[in-house]
Amino acid sequence: MEQCTAVTLLPPPDFVLRLAAADGGSRPEAGHLLCELAAGHDGDHAMALWDDDANRTAVWARWRGERATLAELDWCGVTDPEGEDACGLFAGHPSAHDRDVTDPTLTAVDAVLAREHPHLTPRDGV
Repeated sequence: MEQCTAVTLLPPPDFVLRLAAADGGSRPEAGHLLCELAAGHDGDHAMALWDDDANRTAVWARWRGERATLAELDWCGVTDPEGEDACGLFAGHPSAHDRDVTDPTLTAVDAVLAREHPHLTPRDGV
């Protein structure tokens, strides 16, 4: 399943702009958010911004349209069939687990590299 391709621009909050101006620092810039969920998901788009390892959570930006909110959410916790890697999305996410989501950009890059450097491309699962 391919990854959602939704992108939005997250401007710095007003209080961050005021702090930077009061400190005489440079103006913080907006950043792009890229949805990490599977294409066709229900509800808001979502991207993890940073981990809080002490609480086993992460701060996620969630958006729909032009409005974004930040929320501290628990990790999904579902592990792969071998029980080794946990899903890197938030608990209760509305789409496939991250192990089943393929970034279409990386897939395209892999195809170009395989075509241009076939001697480096694994064959028959090797």
